[in-house]
Amino acid sequence: QVQLAESGGGSVQAGGSLRLSCEASRYTSSRTWISWFRQAPGKEREGVAALATNGIGTKYADSVKGRFTISQDNTKNTVDLQMNSLKPEDTAMYYCAADFRGGLPFLPGSYANWGRGTQVTVSS
Repeated sequence: QVQLAESGGGSVQAGGSLRLSCEASRYTSSRTWISWFRQAPGKEREGVAALATNGIGTKYADSVKGRFTISQDNTKNTVDLQMNSLKPEDTAMYYCAADFRGGLPFLPGSYANWGRGTQVTVSS
């Protein structure tokens, strides 16, 4: 199985930026998806951004379109999430999800492997 490790979280003020990285223990498959989810206390886990590992497709939650960008860094074997213009409502634990097993990319049950998460806190 693929081991995932998120990094890059932190605390920033509204309008700031963070770059999250999801490092995989091996190269991702071009036939699947790798995604970022987030979960705030008391709320359900929601898909934020998804990347088709063949580079063809991306998906973003409406709430982050134009602000977040998901990308793959082959030199580091990571999938990154660049987050700009952060808002307090972006505050959550952010998780990397991989080993897509079918279904909709923004459904948590579509993934077989999850990282431990990295905390993002945005204050005003």
